[in-house]
Amino acid sequence: MSEGPTRQRRRLLEPIDRFSEVLFGLIMALTITGSLSAAESGRQEVRTMLLAALGCNLAWGIVDAVMYLLTTLTERSRASRELRDIKAATDPAEALRIIATALPEEMASVMRSQDLEELRRRLTESPEPQRPVRLGKDDVLAALGVCMLVFLSTFPVVIPFIFMREAVPALRVSNAVAIVMLFLLGHSLARHSGTNPGRTGLSLVVLGVALVGIAMALGG
Repeated sequence: MSEGPTRQRRRLLEPIDRFSEVLFGLIMALTITGSLSAAESGRQEVRTMLLAALGCNLAWGIVDAVMYLLTTLTERSRASRELRDIKAATDPAEALRIIATALPEEMASVMRSQDLEELRRRLTESPEPQRPVRLGKDDVLAALGVCMLVFLSTFPVVIPFIFMREAVPALRVSNAVAIVMLFLLGHSLARHSGTNPGRTGLSLVVLGVALVGIAMALGG
């Protein structure tokens, strides 16, 4: 029997990552559809808006994917450096300080001194990493997932403009779809964080509308 808990397969994207990317894509799409003057727009204006919404979210999806890879590589490089610093520390107190700083505040606050010392000993005795810090296939897949989440979150908002010829009712249906999506996102976030689903869903609707308003007011 192996020591320690069984290692589980790491998710490509954590729930909070998926939530953030969908919310970002949704707000971007709403900012563009909200700028449409529905009462004065014909099919050509609607078509231009659709292309702008899809193109904008695809571009930002690519940017977010690249930033995800850079952030992942940076975090792993920092963790590798911290491990080297712990192993190289001649003063155990310095190694313990590095460990306590690296741990989340909630975890560090409940760790006893003997727990930190045991962790220091295990890290000090652990073998040196055999490979340099680098990105792998799963990281690329996760970055593609980031891009697709931002891009695909556009479609529920713009679909009414594709199938409805009149811009005014299409805009109303689009806004209703966006409100439902914001509420469902908040409901999903509440399940992950352990908060009240209804209250979190409504709060996210208010927050999302406010963010779209700010983006539009600033010319976004």
